[in-house]
Amino acid sequence: MTSTVTPAATGSTASRSASGARLRTPRRRHSPGRPRRSVLLTVLTGLVLLYSLVPLVWLAVSATKTQEGLSRSFGLWFDGDFALWANISETFTYDDGVFTRWLLNTLLYVLAGAGGATLLAVLGGYALAKFDFPGRRAVFAVVIGAVAVPGTALAVPTFLMFSNLGLTNTPWAVIIPSLISPFGLYLMWVFASEAIPTELMEAARIDGAGEMRTFFQVALPLLAPGIVTVSLFTMVATWNNYFLPLIMIKDPDWYPLTLGLNSWNAQAETAGGQPVFHLVVTGSLITIVPLIAAFLLLQKYWQSGLAAGSVKE
Repeated sequence: MTSTVTPAATGSTASRSASGARLRTPRRRHSPGRPRRSVLLTVLTGLVLLYSLVPLVWLAVSATKTQEGLSRSFGLWFDGDFALWANISETFTYDDGVFTRWLLNTLLYVLAGAGGATLLAVLGGYALAKFDFPGRRAVFAVVIGAVAVPGTALAVPTFLMFSNLGLTNTPWAVIIPSLISPFGLYLMWVFASEAIPTELMEAARIDGAGEMRTFFQVALPLLAPGIVTVSLFTMVATWNNYFLPLIMIKDPDWYPLTLGLNSWNAQAETAGGQPVFHLVVTGSLITIVPLIAAFLLLQKYWQSGLAAGSVKE
């Protein structure tokens, strides 16, 4: 038996289909290539940006003012006299050019302390990631525990130990504690586990390469992003270190920039002291320039280092 569909029925079905199509409008799907827009996230990002940039803007603007201009003008706007170059010149010549000595001391602490900390973190992280030995879990627990301990909790024991060794008031009192970076060791451990394929190391050993050659020619190039990331973290920590030199060093000739600028800032509170806040501000601006330059120049390396292991292949 053959059924016949009438035109009226066909039209009714078509109208119901069209009505259903209008009712069942498909939801707009999110395209993976286009990021979602969030007003709340944009506002929060803008607030964080302002929180980060306003102090830098204040520092840059205040460095262009004289001592009198700091008190008579608005903090976030320029004074009538543009004294940036005069302030920079006076900063390097004030008090017989002691600022230059503080700058060289800071470079010494960074090169010896942060450089040594990066080297030890690379060697230790590589060994912990690629070699299996008794006590490896215990070492992992010690490293994690050391990351959780604040540096201020170790200040008094460190001072007493270096005092008994006769190393206080010397550069070694700042350099030696800076060589230990539990966070850098942990970061290199995690990075080496993901960045160096075990099969590649085994292939190098089969080809006759020793452990030293395998490390320097195979592993070390792969660890470059992690090395830059750890070196930046340790460099910033050593460059901005204030509390450790404060308790270890009493001789102004061995002050880093942090202690030196603080001593200039404290001059206004001493009897007969000359306030030099314009030099403190200018010196602070000079202090952060190398850090900003290092982050901008090494940006591609440390960004890739932080993202290592985030994608599973």
